[in-house]
Amino acid sequence: MPSATIESVGWQAERAELQAVVESPLFSRSPALAHLLSYLCEKTFAGETEQIKEYSVALDVFDRRDSFDQNTDSIVRVQANRLRKRLSEYYASEGASHTIHIAIPLGQYVPLFEKVSAGASPSELCAGASPRLHVPVTLVERSWALQFWMLGGVMAILAVLVIAAIRWQERSTPQPVSHTPSSQQPASERAAETGVGLPVGEEVRILAGATRKYVDHAGKLWSPDLDFSGGTAISSAVQHIWRTQDPIIYRSSRQGDFTYNIPLKPGTYELHLHFAETFYGPENIGAGGEGSRIMTIVANGQPLLRDFDVLADSGGDRTAEVKVFPDISPAADGQLHLSFSSATGGSAMLSAIEILPGVRGHVRPVRIVTRDVPYYSDDSHWWSPDSYFKGGQLATSQEPAAGTDDPEFYETERWGHFSYAIPLAPGRYTVTFYFIDHSAGDRGTFADEDSAGKPGDRVFNVFCNGKTILENLNVAQQAGGNQPLIRKIRELSPNAQGKLLLDFVPVTRYATVTAIEVVEE
Repeated sequence: MPSATIESVGWQAERAELQAVVESPLFSRSPALAHLLSYLCEKTFAGETEQIKEYSVALDVFDRRDSFDQNTDSIVRVQANRLRKRLSEYYASEGASHTIHIAIPLGQYVPLFEKVSAGASPSELCAGASPRLHVPVTLVERSWALQFWMLGGVMAILAVLVIAAIRWQERSTPQPVSHTPSSQQPASERAAETGVGLPVGEEVRILAGATRKYVDHAGKLWSPDLDFSGGTAISSAVQHIWRTQDPIIYRSSRQGDFTYNIPLKPGTYELHLHFAETFYGPENIGAGGEGSRIMTIVANGQPLLRDFDVLADSGGDRTAEVKVFPDISPAADGQLHLSFSSATGGSAMLSAIEILPGVRGHVRPVRIVTRDVPYYSDDSHWWSPDSYFKGGQLATSQEPAAGTDDPEFYETERWGHFSYAIPLAPGRYTVTFYFIDHSAGDRGTFADEDSAGKPGDRVFNVFCNGKTILENLNVAQQAGGNQPLIRKIRELSPNAQGKLLLDFVPVTRYATVTAIEVVEE
């Protein structure tokens, strides 16, 4: 094994190496990772390593607020792992010949500057490390003689550090390397440059009629039923619920005439009400259908929904239905008062309540990626796991995407003949679709090459509320095989049921999509 010992090197050499890394093509395509690396290194140069904590990194680099909770928001850990992988890729290619390598040890955020012997190959340097995490290699087997020799080396290093510290005080500190908006910029300016992010703050999730808490696919905690008055808790034996990966949310409900009085801190919130009709319907025990359950919902004395029919709005029974209401605030007594009353037909019902931090006059952006778990993209945006879908199948490709600074983002897809019903408040929205056509047959779904088809012959249409918005789309033909294709459609509005109904209809073979982003205009 070649020598890869950790030694103290001059600040100038460290800064030069940092400069080379962040200006490399591999990092210039990923400004979020370059910014994170610059921040960690500059804190180290300034002797402020004790300040490099997950909490401070979240606030300074990723614009989180003082209420940041690392137990529910993993952005720092996710991005640090991505940084470790990107550094490993850099030193396995462009930076392989450098005598100083920057590493972020697993489980830590303070960077190490490794002085590597000339001629050490990237494969040798990574020997014994996880291929995913690329943990820096250290020497763990040393003889007593070697340890004695190293003790003398450490003493010499300490002497060098003392001298370096004295010289450091005598010279001015160079400006930090940065290729992304400074953390000292106003948040509004950073938001304009990086795109619209999710508001942060306290979140409330209540499972109506449930007696146990639940953690969903996005890692969000739902509490058992609380803060209610009246009604009856009902459980359903229905197993499958369309348009959700979390049917547990919709297997319990509160029914009848009832209210919720939920304590909230002052502020602006976005209210999501969740429903699923599991009693009425042609295949359910209650039979009936549209018109069998109609209700009125009021928030703080103001009507939210009049004569609301869950089954009619969702388009069928056993289907998740979500209603979105922005600009919600607690009443003068510090509570949100929600009233559910039965109208003609069966009793009112509710599956779950979700109260999220909002922005006055705006709707929270929706970002969905086709996978079972959430994902932080390289631009620090949080993408929820696949939701609101019906039909199609999930698949993962082992072929890394080309021409993107975030190939992991394009590892998955929903393919087939499918649709998404994305709930929104009234308004105009821009929808961005992220596509990629990996090599034919890669997903291992097809039995042979003939049934898989040939690369580039996948053609499909995309409709929004019945209107064509993408026609005869051939991703491989327009972007190239294994290359991302991004299509942005503006001025789309939800239908009368408050949804963008996006249908992906095959023309030749199957439709596909990797992610969908919906942002208010």
